[in-house]
Amino acid sequence: MKPKTKVGVIGVGHLGNLHAKMYDMIPSADFVGIYDIDPVRSKEVAEHYGVQSFPDLDALLQEVEAASVVTPTSNHFDTASHALHKGVHVFIEKPITADVSSADALIKLAQEKNRIVQVGHIERFNPAIMALKGVELNPMFIESHRLAQFNPRGTDVAVILDLMIHDIDIILSLVNSPVKQIDANGVAIVSDSIDIANTRIQFENGAVANITASRISQKKMRKMRLFQRDTYITIDFLQGLAELYRLFSDGTDTPELTMMLGEIGEGEQKKKIVYQRPEVPDINALEYELAQFINAVQHDTAPLVTGYEGKKALEVALEVLNKIEEQTVPW
Repeated sequence: MKPKTKVGVIGVGHLGNLHAKMYDMIPSADFVGIYDIDPVRSKEVAEHYGVQSFPDLDALLQEVEAASVVTPTSNHFDTASHALHKGVHVFIEKPITADVSSADALIKLAQEKNRIVQVGHIERFNPAIMALKGVELNPMFIESHRLAQFNPRGTDVAVILDLMIHDIDIILSLVNSPVKQIDANGVAIVSDSIDIANTRIQFENGAVANITASRISQKKMRKMRLFQRDTYITIDFLQGLAELYRLFSDGTDTPELTMMLGEIGEGEQKKKIVYQRPEVPDINALEYELAQFINAVQHDTAPLVTGYEGKKALEVALEVLNKIEEQTVPW
């Protein structure tokens, strides 16, 4: 059995505090302590988990093998690169960096130092997505809606980098084809950056994704619908639920745990309509995500969301933002 990995958290705002909570629960992690630029906050969180509050970043990095970077996006590159230079593996909350060139530099540095960079695209670890592991996915049309009630936290960046990037990452992981064209619209409503946006992404293989994100909705919604040959899939990220509606040729054996809904067609063209709800794993997405990061560090394996994948999601998100800004008319 491998010894526990010494890990720390850099930045303990709302999300950083959750990282601390998860590391305190993960058996393979030896949660050493935290560093935050606010010493009062740092001490408060450290005392809650019974760990050390370090006076500066270097003091923390000297004591850990891996660390979560949960600072503002504008600070991701400086903090993560400093940790890599010190030989520390890093988990960086999304987006990986503020710009693509910084992401490239970070990925290159990690390779030079032979250290792991994992990016915090947590929806990859959502139980609804995990439930589809055994399903062959080849979506050709995707619709996604991610709507949230207004919260001042996060409005330092546009909704594309705050919310939409989650769905961009999921879609890029599902569609095995380069992006061909991006069209987008969006407006600022209650903050100084884009609060609601829609984008249409076309891929080289003909697949199309239509993505809407808003942080000024009355109700929360995080849903995605996938359409592919003979299959329609709905994913509810909030409920942690996935449902499949599939067509099978008459006489074909259907998967277990399915429900017949009817038939379409006639004669040799007749097909069965089958409903299936895959079993959803009972996991906490953040805990599982961080546990997989520790596992990658311990076994020297590629993380489940690499720095390169984080960069690709950022690249598309920034292009969406650029398309919107090109046509924005000042109010």
